[in-house]
Amino acid sequence: MNYTLMFYETQEDFAARIDPARQQEYLAGWTHYVHALRNAGIVVFGSGLCAPETAATMKRRGGELMVQDGPFPETKEQLGGIFVIDVPDLDAALEWAARGPVDTVEVRQNIPSLK
Repeated sequence: MNYTLMFYETQEDFAARIDPARQQEYLAGWTHYVHALRNAGIVVFGSGLCAPETAATMKRRGGELMVQDGPFPETKEQLGGIFVIDVPDLDAALEWAARGPVDTVEVRQNIPSLK
């Protein structure tokens, strides 16, 4: 079964990605995790996302489309990246989520593809 792991990061995490003094430490945690996922042979897809301030949010209200710069949610953490993994069950997906280098990971089972 495929599960999507959605990794949420703080503004400080996003800042560490580009801060020369903190970038190496930030990337080390992700590098170790990504290698473990790939070595386990369970990765279907994975990608990090650019910082939230680079986003645009589209909303439809009363048939009218509105575009807002930046993310819509007013939360302390924003979606920083995803992995789709192929594991036997939710318990296995949660185990892999717990190994990630961030504190908040949302795990959802993917809907099987229609063929």
